[in-house]
Amino acid sequence: MSNEDSAVAKKSAANGNGAKRKQGLTLVAVALGLAFAAYGGYEWFIGQHYEKTDNAYVQAHVVQITPLVAGTVRAINADDTDFVKAGQPLVSLDQADARVALDQARAQLAQTVREVRTLYANNSTFASQVKARDADVKRAQTELARLEADVARRAPLLSTGAIGKEELDHAQAQVTAARASLAAAESAQQAAKDQLNSNEALTDGTSVVQHPNVQRAAARVSETFLALQRTELPAPVNGWVARRSVQLGQRVAAGAPLMSVVSLQDAWVDANFKEGQLARLRIGQPVTLEADVYGEKVEFHGHVSGLGAGTGAAFSLLPAQNATGNWIKVVQRVPVRIALDPEELKAHPLRAGLSTVVTIDTHNRDGQVDTALPLPNAVLNTSVFDEQLKVAEAKADAIIAQQAGHDE
Repeated sequence: MSNEDSAVAKKSAANGNGAKRKQGLTLVAVALGLAFAAYGGYEWFIGQHYEKTDNAYVQAHVVQITPLVAGTVRAINADDTDFVKAGQPLVSLDQADARVALDQARAQLAQTVREVRTLYANNSTFASQVKARDADVKRAQTELARLEADVARRAPLLSTGAIGKEELDHAQAQVTAARASLAAAESAQQAAKDQLNSNEALTDGTSVVQHPNVQRAAARVSETFLALQRTELPAPVNGWVARRSVQLGQRVAAGAPLMSVVSLQDAWVDANFKEGQLARLRIGQPVTLEADVYGEKVEFHGHVSGLGAGTGAAFSLLPAQNATGNWIKVVQRVPVRIALDPEELKAHPLRAGLSTVVTIDTHNRDGQVDTALPLPNAVLNTSVFDEQLKVAEAKADAIIAQQAGHDE
């Protein structure tokens, strides 16, 4: 083959390769164009109606168990990972001191009831004394009147010589003595009345049971009985025990954290959305979630129940100091609370702190960004302590009824 023929062949091959390369680039460009068009179409028709984040974690109520009274731990009835029901005893403290204080309070209440009964009984005694003093005054008044009349009769006879001056002086001395006796009787009468009034001031307008002294002693019985009851620490809610730090024989102070009960059946998710994603979020919008622990095979459903009042940086322990010379803008995130379906949560339990992927359907934007409606009920409550005060009051009432007798 000649050189000319070889050059023609090479040129023809180069032209063929260029055409193929151009065709390939065209196909790539078309594919990229279709991909961008598909992505744009998806974002326009679908994507813009959903907000998604993987910065979302399961949260739950962590109820801290703390004693209301100081004491020495004598029993621990639950450990980490145990499930406990509301009212189930978790920790028991030594009761010796509380029992001694309760016995003293009971004795003091019984003594107080008897003392108050004596106050009511003294009213009759003092009233009788007042009547006796009244009689003494009347007797002294009568005696004084008699002696004064005797003197009045004898005085004219002195000038006639019918009686001597000595006899008249003796009669006048008796009058003076009678007046002193009357004054003493009136003083005794007033003292008796004052004593009656003083005792009635302690008993008027009330009964033995309702007397302030009895009520104060009864309150002391209730207080010591509650202290005895509080040596047993019950679980306030159903949940799982976590972070147990208390040990047997440990001397614990009132308010010291001993363990926690995590109420996982009421778990929720805090999804931290970027500030640019908040504009389309509304309370009540439906939510789908995937938890890393179950993967894509389990899908949770819920709804937006509230938006945080501030970003995480605003409530951090050391908030950012943006008023400095060296400042870099950082996209902030706001926690959005997601309420979960209780039935799904029961079928597939979650643990506090687990990671989730949250997707919010923002098609419906008629709801509120925030709500100022009053809460219908308490966020979390327990009734395990309600009976303690009732039992304590019943104990005090029983002692009062026993000691009061028939004075009611």
